[in-house]
Amino acid sequence: MICERYGALVASVESPDGAPEVRRRKHSGWQRSAFAGAGAARGLSWQWVAVLVAATALNLATFAPPWMVALPGIGFRQALAMTQASTALSIVAPGGAAIGMAGSWGMLRGWGFRSTDVARAVTLTGVWNQLVNLAFPIFALFLLHVDGSQTALLATAAFVGVAVFGVVVAALALVLYSDNLANDVGDAAAGVVSWIRARFRREPAGWGGASFTRFRGDAVDLLARRWYALTLATLAGSLTVFLLLVLSLRAVGVSASEVDVIEVFAAWSLMRIIAAVPITPGGFGVVELGLTTALVAFGGANAEVVAGVLIYRFLTVVPTLVIGGVSALMWRSRRAP
Repeated sequence: MICERYGALVASVESPDGAPEVRRRKHSGWQRSAFAGAGAARGLSWQWVAVLVAATALNLATFAPPWMVALPGIGFRQALAMTQASTALSIVAPGGAAIGMAGSWGMLRGWGFRSTDVARAVTLTGVWNQLVNLAFPIFALFLLHVDGSQTALLATAAFVGVAVFGVVVAALALVLYSDNLANDVGDAAAGVVSWIRARFRREPAGWGGASFTRFRGDAVDLLARRWYALTLATLAGSLTVFLLLVLSLRAVGVSASEVDVIEVFAAWSLMRIIAAVPITPGGFGVVELGLTTALVAFGGANAEVVAGVLIYRFLTVVPTLVIGGVSALMWRSRRAP
C-alpha cells in the first residue's frame, strides 16, 4: 500500500489551478520504476516479511543502549520511549536533529534527570553518532578500493569525512585533556559561532570556555569507564539500519551479483552524510532519490532498487513515527495536571 501511494505520488503533477492530477501520457522512466517497484514490493513472500519485521524490531531495540551508557540511571523502556519520540520529532519537524535534541532534553528533564547529566548525554550521543557517520564513508572508500570499484562522489565525501573527523576528534581530545585546554577550545568555538551568527544579525553565542570546562568535568570520568560501550552501542544502532537496507534489497530481488554488500554500504554511508544536512524534514525525497541513483549506478535494476529503497524507508521511518508519537502523547498525559 505504501509503495502504491508513493508510485501515484511521483506519477502526479500540479495542474494550473493547483489540484493534483495523474498524468495520462506516457510515464517517465522514474515514474515507471516507481509503479514497477510497488508491484515488486507487493510480491514479498511471508518469509521475507517475517525477516524484515524481525530486523526492524532489532533496529528499534538498538536506539536505547547508547543513552543507557551515556546517562546512568535511565532504563531501557525510558530510553526507548525518549529516543523514538525525539527521532520522530526530528523526522517531521524542520531543523531535524536540533529539534530532536531539544525533545530529548525536555523529556529527560521532565523525568527528573539533572540538567548537567542530560547535557552530557545529549552531547556525547550526538558527537558519537556524527563521528560514526563521518567514519563510514572513509571505511566504504577503502572497501571499494579493495573490491576494485571507484566512485568520485564517495571519494569526495570520504575526504570531507576525514577532515571533519580529524577536527572533531582533535577538539574532543583537547577538551578532555585539561580544564585550560577545554576553556580555550570553548572560547574559540564560541568566537566562530558568534561570528557566523553576526553575519545573520543574530545574538552571539550564550556559551563559551566555561561551558566546555564544565562538560569536561562531567564527561571525563564517564568516558574513561564507558567509551568502548558507547562506541559499540552507537555502531550497533547504525549498522542495524544498514542491515535493513541490505535485507530490503535482497527481499525484492536485488542480488549480490548486481549490487554487493560493499556497494550497498558505500551508497548507504554516502547518504548518511548527505541526510545530515536538513534539506527536507526527515530527508524525504533526498534519501530515496540519492540511494536509488547510487544503487542503480552500481548495477541494480531500476524497479527492484526503487522497491527496496521504499521498503527500507518505510521500515526505518513509519514504526518510529508511530512509537514516537505514542510515547510523546503518554509522556505529555502523565505530566498534565
